[in-house]
Amino acid sequence: MRKLPQISEAELEVMKIIWKHHPINTNEVIEKLAKTTTWSPKTIQTLLLRLLKKEALKNHKEGRVFVYTPNVAESDYVEVESHSFLKRFYDGALNSMVLNFLEKDKLSDNEINELYQMLEEHKNRKQE
Repeated sequence: MRKLPQISEAELEVMKIIWKHHPINTNEVIEKLAKTTTWSPKTIQTLLLRLLKKEALKNHKEGRVFVYTPNVAESDYVEVESHSFLKRFYDGALNSMVLNFLEKDKLSDNEINELYQMLEEHKNRKQE
């Protein structure tokens, strides 16, 4: 897997819109982000330019607007960031993170049951 660009929290909000709705033009990105942020159109355009410069996005012109598509797959980004998070906070150990959530009562009974069910299903698939 190629090295992924560093994406800031604000840039990530833009990427989420593009991952979900691509191909998407500048005006559509601004419209969708206006519903969830207080950013000005100029700020959003700056974020788009940063993402282009980092090669997280690619674009082409259609008429008078630019149309954006992701250059980074959401699944790749989530995988890399998840491993980075685990490494930074839990020395790479997923079980330490889960134990921390369990000990701090951050998981409801429902979430614990869902987690148990997912683990059982994964275990059964591996045995097949």
